Amino acid sequence: MIETDILIIGAGPTGLFAVFEAGLLKMKCHLIDALPQAGGQCSEIYPKKPIYDIPAYPEILAGDLTEKLLEQCKQFEPGFTLGERAETIEKQTDGAFIVTTNKGTQHKAPVVAIAGGLGSFEPRKPVLKNIDFYEDRGVAYIIKDPEIYRNKKVVISGGGDSALDWSIFLSTVASEVTLIHRRNEFRGALDSVDKVQELKDSGLINIITPAEVTALIGETQLEAIELTKLGESPVRIETDNFIPLFGLSPKLGPIGEWGLEIEKNAIKVNNALDYQTNIPGVFAIGDVNTYPGKLKLILCGFHEATLMCQAAYQIINPGKRYVLKYTTVSGIDGFDGTRKEAPKAVIKSIN
Repeated sequence: MIETDILIIGAGPTGLFAVFEAGLLKMKCHLIDALPQAGGQCSEIYPKKPIYDIPAYPEILAGDLTEKLLEQCKQFEPGFTLGERAETIEKQTDGAFIVTTNKGTQHKAPVVAIAGGLGSFEPRKPVLKNIDFYEDRGVAYIIKDPEIYRNKKVVISGGGDSALDWSIFLSTVASEVTLIHRRNEFRGALDSVDKVQELKDSGLINIITPAEVTALIGETQLEAIELTKLGESPVRIETDNFIPLFGLSPKLGPIGEWGLEIEKNAIKVNNALDYQTNIPGVFAIGDVNTYPGKLKLILCGFHEATLMCQAAYQIINPGKRYVLKYTTVSGIDGFDGTRKEAPKAVIKSIN
């Protein structure tokens, strides 16, 4: 049996940052993830997708963010159970939890932090005849390697952040990018909407709204799509690739059977305190949780992980007074095993 201080379910960005914050408090972490590598969606689905809202990084690829987070937390030597899904949880008489995976691996910890992102998921597919036939033959729902689209004609459908971000990114990769949306208004970040409009004005992106893709054309490989604008006859557009980006349909999976309070496929938490669930000792951080005013941003997950670790410290060390120190003051172990010392000043005490 694997024993640790905090058992983190989900090795995405929020889970990895929680390792770092826990390490500053001298707590050990072990992570479980159904994927074969750490990073969550950032590694499995969007490794080459640029992210623009990480502090100090005007732009960073999702895969590179994972690498940085792993580098940041490795000094605290977290354990990993990868390629296994957390199935059951049992409360023990000593107050600890035992979490067992689908492969029978057992983990014991006094604190469990669910950082499973959207949970298990599958892409939302448009209702188009024979779309399954064209998968891997020109149709894709996820962009893992943008180099596949180098000097190709690409049609993207969607109106959210993913559709906008990938249209912007592929404008420098593909020979032609066409963005189609069924409404005139996009629902993504305003900066991205403005950038797409600039690229359209520069002739680097074609935007067609309001319109929908109504058919796929090609005998053995996608050759074109049929496009229908509101009130007009269908037209044919030649393309090498069609990428509908309508988001993901998330599912909590076995975690949804743990007795947690669920709202709209997300776990309700107490955000006024520490992001604890209705089960004492079990927390939910990142995209998997919900509360009034929730924003599904990596940045918010980092904040939630920090406060969760403070509460976890009190559970693991009941009654023990903790002196909070800034990392610039207390010093932390360097990645090379050396000690980074800093002046012993400016400390803030909390109960």
